[in-house]
Amino acid sequence: MISFAFPWAFLLLPLPLLVYWLAPPHREKTSSIRIPFFRHVARAARAEPKSGSVISQRSILQTLVVILIWLLQVTALARPEKLADPIIVEKSARDVVLALDISGSMDQRDIQSTDGTPKQRLAAVKDVLRTFIAERQGDRMALIIFGTRAFVQAPFTEDLNSLNGFLDQTKVGMAGPNTALGDAIGLGIRTFESSEVDQRLMILLSDGADTSSRMTPTNAAAIAADKGVVIYTIGVGDPDASGEDRVDLEALKAIAERTGGQYFFANDEAALTETYQRIDEQNPRIVETQSYRPRESLTHYPLLIALVLILGSSLGFHFAQHRRRSA
Repeated sequence: MISFAFPWAFLLLPLPLLVYWLAPPHREKTSSIRIPFFRHVARAARAEPKSGSVISQRSILQTLVVILIWLLQVTALARPEKLADPIIVEKSARDVVLALDISGSMDQRDIQSTDGTPKQRLAAVKDVLRTFIAERQGDRMALIIFGTRAFVQAPFTEDLNSLNGFLDQTKVGMAGPNTALGDAIGLGIRTFESSEVDQRLMILLSDGADTSSRMTPTNAAAIAADKGVVIYTIGVGDPDASGEDRVDLEALKAIAERTGGQYFFANDEAALTETYQRIDEQNPRIVETQSYRPRESLTHYPLLIALVLILGSSLGFHFAQHRRRSA
């Protein structure tokens, strides 16, 4: 499909006619030689002498060439373009932060796998998260890990394969042996500050109670709610254990309720898988669709044809003049 970026240029098409009608013709006086036998020369040449200017007349071919050159120049000014097929680009309209507890208690092997064998808590969570991440194609995701301190393991990215790579590198105890639940939420809020979308979702998984945060989980959840961050919390581990090994289900419930999210508890790999599936169903992929059509400029084609016509007509005029003089 051919279109013109500046179609208003075609309003210039009648400009030569206006100049022809309104502008006076060019007049130029030239010197002549008066001879006494001028009438005898005119009679011999069978020409009738007349007074006034002599205007060279163009041939029909020359007129058509001039008109065509003007048409080509105006067409080039209109900037013809070739439009390709539309290209649709889908951009994520929601950012997701995965906050993963990697404190020392995540090393316990008390998660029952699908085949019935005991599995390390972190290993089970990783296996489920890989599937969850793979099914979120189109979303921007970030990974936060926390133990005694919270760290950004992977900033926001649409390259979910690289996110899985960062997840594979995560080991128990990398961030310390304790649990900084409130600090992890606070770091997630700061991570969202670079986000340009309104839909902000955090998925927080923990197997212990907050013991080393500089900000309490309750205060962090209140700030998250003010910032429009929705938090889904997942508790794993043993709620009947003691000390830091006891998962604080009440705190996880309070965080989810305060931010408008939901709380889940999973004590085996099947429950973990179902939990992430439910989160995926309740938060389907949201995208902003943009489309554009690539444009290829064709301006050089009419300019090239006009140049060829100008050169060709000039050469033809000089050749005709040379033949006339030779004759």
